[in-house]
Amino acid sequence: MARSNRSRGRAARAREPHPELDVDRLTAGWRRTELRDGREWNVQPVSETQALKAYVCPGCGLDVPSGVAHLVTWRADGVLGDAADLAARRHWHTHCWRIGAR
Repeated sequence: MARSNRSRGRAARAREPHPELDVDRLTAGWRRTELRDGREWNVQPVSETQALKAYVCPGCGLDVPSGVAHLVTWRADGVLGDAADLAARRHWHTHCWRIGAR
């Protein structure tokens, strides 16, 4: 009988179930907090596939077309509460946010 060079450990590992992915945890990991002008901001990247609508960038005043990756920002330390801060979020070109255009 011919000898098999295949690892037997690999076959055993293939039968083990994979742990479920926690999508909320993965997507929340992309959001970050930045400090700008003495204020805290939540910054959430939006990929090309997630960008389904067009917005106006508050930094340059030009359109952020659908299908273009960009950033969504909202205050992290607003006095009116989280709901009001989230409702006041804005969509920025990544470049405009980086250079601090206001």
